[in-house]
Amino acid sequence: MCIFCSIVNKEIPSYCIYEDDTVFAFLDINPTAKGHTLVIPKEHCISFLDCPATLRNHVFEVAQMLANRLEKQLNCDGINMLSNIHEAAGQSVEHFHVHLIPRYKGDTEIIHFHETKDIDFEELKRKLK
Repeated sequence: MCIFCSIVNKEIPSYCIYEDDTVFAFLDINPTAKGHTLVIPKEHCISFLDCPATLRNHVFEVAQMLANRLEKQLNCDGINMLSNIHEAAGQSVEHFHVHLIPRYKGDTEIIHFHETKDIDFEELKRKLK
């Protein structure tokens, strides 16, 4: 069984900070920063790609509410919100989840974006349009 489903079913303990009929949010036990939170649908969906729209939207509504709470209560200087899709992108649990990672001035965890060279943008546009 999926570890996140086991957490939702209370078979594995967690530090739950929010729960309603369809969404569960808990503190990550391997946090990147103080307050690192995972927001998940209770229904098992592998990733953002297969989560039903109504449920996906509610996950993001809860994530927004919790991000505001994290910012206010923890006095963080920013928040990274991300959802990895599949192992190649860093998804380690095959259950849709949104990371809320509070950021503090001077912390060392930085998400870097860098320039990728030799991309045919016209070809990409044709494939994706």
